Amino acid sequence: MTVESAGAGSRGAEVAYEAIAPVYDDFTAHHKYEFWMGQLLPKLEKNGLQGDRLLDVACGTGKSFMPLLNRGWKVTASDISAAMVAIARTKVGPEVALSVADMRELPKIGEFDLVMCLDDAVNYLLDEEELVAAFSSMRANLAPTGLLIFDVNTIVSHRTFFAEEVVMEKDGRRMIWRGRGSPDAQPGGIVEASFEVEPVDASAGPAIPPELHRQRHFPEEVIRAALARADLEVRDLYGHDESGVPEQPLDETKHTKAVYIAGPAS
Repeated sequence: MTVESAGAGSRGAEVAYEAIAPVYDDFTAHHKYEFWMGQLLPKLEKNGLQGDRLLDVACGTGKSFMPLLNRGWKVTASDISAAMVAIARTKVGPEVALSVADMRELPKIGEFDLVMCLDDAVNYLLDEEELVAAFSSMRANLAPTGLLIFDVNTIVSHRTFFAEEVVMEKDGRRMIWRGRGSPDAQPGGIVEASFEVEPVDASAGPAIPPELHRQRHFPEEVIRAALARADLEVRDLYGHDESGVPEQPLDETKHTKAVYIAGPAS
């Protein structure tokens, strides 16, 4: 079966996540967001986190911001996929301001104490100019003492998850992730995978044809340079494996994600 190529262009993430939205929560049911945020908040507080105004960029179905909403934070969130935002709306009340927006050209929404962009959304940007545009948009929405936290997949993640097949079955649907990468993926390169859904029984709904997910690996020096161009600087850097526990120093051959905490350049 041929993977659709619509996800390969500038709307790649939008197209990919419009397709995956109906099953996203099922496919990521093993992700422990409450635990993860419980690990990250102390790291943010150590770096001077103040206030409770959150802008969650690439919020998906809302799983990333729910732990902070439950802690009483004032939440504003956006995602490039209208379908993902629609699902997030079913989970929250009117106090959460949700919108459809591209992280490369976010509007000036306000001044936030914390801007976050988690779950490797940044890897869907395919070159350094897109990276700078996204960081600049986020910087424009930071309060003077605000912090930005984001993560990126490391090279070991691109050499494993993007090079293997993962099959999950739930509620009569078979979800299939097919990595098209290589265990020898090179730093700074682009990797691809397809995601599709097959109904196991007739009551499970329609199939979702294969859709392309394309990511670029961004080495630390590229991230730091892009942040500097956006008038931001790294305050702290962690790596973590599947446990979700932040560790230092970051080791791209061991950790599956790199987590950056940044703030306005001094």
